[in-house]
Amino acid sequence: MPRTIIENIVIQEYKDQTFFEFCKYTTIRFFEILYFEKGTGIIKINGKTVTYTPNSIFVFVPDDIYIVNAKTATSTVTIKFLKSFFRNTNSQPAVLPVNDWFRKIEEILNSESHQLREMKFENASDKLHLTSLINMVTTEYHKKQFYDIFIIQNSLSVILHLIARNIQFLNSESSKVTESSKIQKIINYIHSNIYNSELLTTKHLAEEFHMAGNYISEYFKKHTDVSLKKYIINYKLKLVETRLKYTDLQFSEIATELGFTDSSHLNKTFLSYKGQTIGAFKANLS
Repeated sequence: MPRTIIENIVIQEYKDQTFFEFCKYTTIRFFEILYFEKGTGIIKINGKTVTYTPNSIFVFVPDDIYIVNAKTATSTVTIKFLKSFFRNTNSQPAVLPVNDWFRKIEEILNSESHQLREMKFENASDKLHLTSLINMVTTEYHKKQFYDIFIIQNSLSVILHLIARNIQFLNSESSKVTESSKIQKIINYIHSNIYNSELLTTKHLAEEFHMAGNYISEYFKKHTDVSLKKYIINYKLKLVETRLKYTDLQFSEIATELGFTDSSHLNKTFLSYKGQTIGAFKANLS
């Protein structure tokens, strides 16, 4: 049976099942981790089919739809962050690093490397650590009212960090077939440091990647068809859209977090790049 150990985070565990009902949380789920501890079968994700085996791990983002068709008795654990988790931040325990979790998830949300949502890992130890942490959270879940919020909080933080780190690894791996994997490394660096404007100056990026200051912008545009400055702004505006969709943050809070001078500066930039104000974008969501 599903149960919320933290408000708006749902843990579900199934043991030795051969039939799985459609996930009723799909429309209100922001992010989900699905771990197949045991069993084999097929999982259909957004109309595409992939097999699962013991220790397979999948991640799902808003509006993903999946159906599990088990071939053998299957045991799973799912951890679902509902959309409301990031909206009702005032009701969450003060110890929960909600904003940090959101940042980790949005890295995954904006990745294009896992079309079928199955996790691949840079090394076996990362996968082992991840499965161990999922099992640790599940163990606390079984304790009912005696669960330890410290263990759950820290386990979830590391789980999200491991997933985000390995999504970046997949991005780098996929770029090796292109002319230069350095471009993907630069992009990964931008994504990882998007909240620290000092690390994203042309001078700092040139030093980080051992390139001349007057060349890195030219190099970036040559391989991506977009200027370095425009890419950074476009990515920031993607994150603005994500916050407008899934959080109740004030425009001024979003502006400060993403390095804009104030909400007016953010609004002017959004209008220039997106053709509408942030207020109009927010209004259209409903």
